[in-house]
Amino acid sequence: MLLDRPIFRRLFHLGALALRGMTLGVRGVAIDEQERVCLVRHTYVSGWQLPGGGIEVGEDAALAMAREFREEAEIVVDPAVPLRLHGFYHNLAGSRRDHVALFLAPSFTIPKQKEPDREIAACGFFPLNSLPEGTTRATRERLREIRDGSAPAAIW
Repeated sequence: MLLDRPIFRRLFHLGALALRGMTLGVRGVAIDEQERVCLVRHTYVSGWQLPGGGIEVGEDAALAMAREFREEAEIVVDPAVPLRLHGFYHNLAGSRRDHVALFLAPSFTIPKQKEPDREIAACGFFPLNSLPEGTTRATRERLREIRDGSAPAAIW
């Protein structure tokens, strides 16, 4: 299948970006007891990022984020402790039509380690004060906002 090759996946995603209307996506911050944050590396874009993705038709943003945590990082959000919305951003880097809701996961489990697949090249937990090389600017800025308790920026 063509989408099994990274170059075709990247072209598919670029084409989808050019043709779609306004989009709303989600990203999530999961920090474990050792003050490490979960980051993922996608197969179709460079850099380490917070887990996340698009909201499906009929899905609310918090449910989308819980699904993305599970799909991208094997993180299971505790249903008794709801995700908290940290901020809502305009994502000018992706498309002038993109918006991102950033959620914090106050309680979660990781029943098994995430294995690489077609979408996720790597997944791991990293100390907040020692993020891996290649962590995206937006990821670093969002984590700085959370660490410092500052207000969310308007732009992703």
